[in-house]
Amino acid sequence: MKTFVKILGLASLVALAACDSAKENQVENAYENQADALDNQADNMEAMADNLTGSAENAAENAADMLENKAEATRDAGDNAEDAVEKQQ
Repeated sequence: MKTFVKILGLASLVALAACDSAKENQVENAYENQADALDNQADNMEAMADNLTGSAENAAENAADMLENKAEATRDAGDNAEDAVEKQQ
């Protein structure tokens, strides 16, 4: 699912790249990089959870889910910030 979302996001970026300003791209890239870092943390947390059992595994999986949610919220915030930049132009 995460791979699909990343591919979809990349396809969206390519489609929008032709009409975005440099400032919009800067804003979008900053948020996207932050969201990617959070996704990487979530992936690492899930890998760690695979080596745990019981409540420790559940806690690690919950932490990974929270990181994934934070990454998605960051992407949404980036979209909103990009839209705000676009409206200013």
